[in-house]
Amino acid sequence: MSTTALVSIPVGVVVERHKATSPWAEYVWRPASVLEGIPSAAPWTPLGSTGDVTTFYAGAATVELHRTETANYLSNLETGTPLLWVALRPTGAEPPFEVVAVTADPAEGEAFTEAGQDIVDTVTMPNTVVHAVEAFVGEHHVERPFFKRRRDGASEDLGRSKGRRHE
Repeated sequence: MSTTALVSIPVGVVVERHKATSPWAEYVWRPASVLEGIPSAAPWTPLGSTGDVTTFYAGAATVELHRTETANYLSNLETGTPLLWVALRPTGAEPPFEVVAVTADPAEGEAFTEAGQDIVDTVTMPNTVVHAVEAFVGEHHVERPFFKRRRDGASEDLGRSKGRRHE
């Protein structure tokens, strides 16, 4: 991925806390939604409770769009229900999590799951973010032809000779 984003979209992350049914954890946390823009509320402001579920504004993040990832954004948009991937990292203190990243790139979202203890989940992409991603893809996407690799003769010969004794 390129290091410099061409477009940065500010968003706010909302998380839910559910009472856990497990004896090993008191609560289960998950990303619940992403807000268009950054609210004026302080991070970890409670937003409301219903039964055993409490929602919090967890903090701000930026969805960065890179020219090299337009095929992934397009794939996400073509699903009909575009998603954002949200990664939260446990802090071991209060507040319990920090917002690590929010992305519109499915491949990057999947890569977030490799970090071990992070909580990664998808949320519906807000309409203003959908429109920004569509505009970005429309401006920067270049369809790249798919070329099927052909084996060269040398690698085929090596494959055939495996396991044979040479005398």
